Amino acid sequence: MSDIGDWFRSIPFITRSWFAASIAVPFIGKLGLIDFRNLLLFPELVFSRFHIWRPITATFYFPITPNTGFLYLVNLYFLYHYSTRLETGAFDGRPADYIFMLLFNWICIVITGLLMNMQLLMIPLIMSVLYVWAQFNKDTIVSFWFGTRFKAYYLPWVILAFNFIIGGSFMNELTGNLVGHLFFFLMFKYPMDLGGRSFLSTPEFLYRFFPNRKGGVSGFGAPPSRRPAAQDPAGGGRGGPTQLGAGLSSWGGMREP
Repeated sequence: MSDIGDWFRSIPFITRSWFAASIAVPFIGKLGLIDFRNLLLFPELVFSRFHIWRPITATFYFPITPNTGFLYLVNLYFLYHYSTRLETGAFDGRPADYIFMLLFNWICIVITGLLMNMQLLMIPLIMSVLYVWAQFNKDTIVSFWFGTRFKAYYLPWVILAFNFIIGGSFMNELTGNLVGHLFFFLMFKYPMDLGGRSFLSTPEFLYRFFPNRKGGVSGFGAPPSRRPAAQDPAGGGRGGPTQLGAGLSSWGGMREP
């Protein structure tokens, strides 16, 4: 048991909290401690009876049955694996920025879920994180089932097809991929690679609660560099748009601890 405890404590804090909640809430529903129907997202109950907890519980809950257990375990692994890599890679030492990404993705997914009557939000949030990781590491070669190998850029879409085969639907995965794309485009691609204005930035209060820190494990992707702020009027600028994934630099309100 000590080995399991050591492994669990080795998971970075944000991923560990998310991972633990994604185990605890489904088992609470499985054991009948709370009626699982109270954990699902029903738009009419959110708006008419103010069941404001449902968007939160629907993010962590997933039914554990003989038909869904394998899909649950696969996505739990995706949560652990890719959230850990993102938290200790591109967001290493910047917990406020990582929490902001999760909050932005979650809000977009909740809005989508309310509009499309989606009762479970676990898979979309996991897929949104996986999509962002794949964008940071798009040229990395990843291995999948049966020894297949391809660039990480295609991983979200391969998993969409995989979950469709074993689960019979792809709307959850598609929603997560689109939300992940929206965050990556607004936070990185548009302002840094295309030179547009920045629409997203981490709120100041998150830095007060989760200050930046130095050190940690990295190497699983890095934020893209910003474009030069100005170029020489005579045309002797320092270069064109930077390429995504070029290296570490300031972004999203990054500051020294």
